[in-house]
Amino acid sequence: MAAIAKNHDYHLVNPSPWPFVGSVATFVLALGGIAWMHNWTPWLFFIGLAGVLYTMYAWWSDVIAEANNGVDHTPVVQMHHRYGMLLFIASEVMFFVAWFWAYFDGFFRFDDVEQATRVIATGGHWPPLGVELFDPFHLPLFNTLILLTSGTTVTWAHHALLNNDRQGLKWGLILTIALGALFSAVQILEYTEAGFSFSGNLYGATFFMATGFHGFHVFIGTIFLLVCLIRAQRGDFTPERHLGFEFAAWYWHFVDVVWLFLFASVYVWGSWGVALNH
Repeated sequence: MAAIAKNHDYHLVNPSPWPFVGSVATFVLALGGIAWMHNWTPWLFFIGLAGVLYTMYAWWSDVIAEANNGVDHTPVVQMHHRYGMLLFIASEVMFFVAWFWAYFDGFFRFDDVEQATRVIATGGHWPPLGVELFDPFHLPLFNTLILLTSGTTVTWAHHALLNNDRQGLKWGLILTIALGALFSAVQILEYTEAGFSFSGNLYGATFFMATGFHGFHVFIGTIFLLVCLIRAQRGDFTPERHLGFEFAAWYWHFVDVVWLFLFASVYVWGSWGVALNH
């Protein structure tokens, strides 16, 4: 046994079925989505979705077990995990850059009569005539305050963990999760009151894609924090070892920052001088 004992700082993972299972489930999910859009059965889609969700649960359970055994996640491995999370967030930044680009492409260039397709899509106006926008200082401002407050509560939870304050950690997470759920509920309410739809004009498409994907990220982040709360109740995190929670906090702050850009550019700046939906 001494001859094969670990004498390095890296984590060589054990053989795992989850990359293969996840790939098959994702393929089934894609096929099912295509079949559903062609008015075939939706069941293939939900079978693939169930496979993807189970793969996520099982694979991350294995990662949590590795994090808790005190052997695999050495300081070098933790550093590499941080690099990986930073690269993931960077890819998410570029994802949202695409939606901001699409929005501002219409915002700044709607009056270029040489671009016939854009004039057809917008009617030569931005936002298109007849589109009644949201009052940015009504529900959007309320949601902004909710997310900013949630950023303070997740920071409170982080500082509580660093000081080994287990109750502060739990209550900080509970409040952040509740605020995330409230944000999602308010956004759903906002969508029900929209004076425009996803289809029919370029403004509606870019608005709902940008804010909708942000809302989806809030939902994922809320689940991320809920898992952290469950793990905190189990006693998984310590002041020295809490990468899972740290990454959830990074992700949540990223969601906060994206919303501030959305609020300032799409809701406030984009609504100057036009009719508002009160």
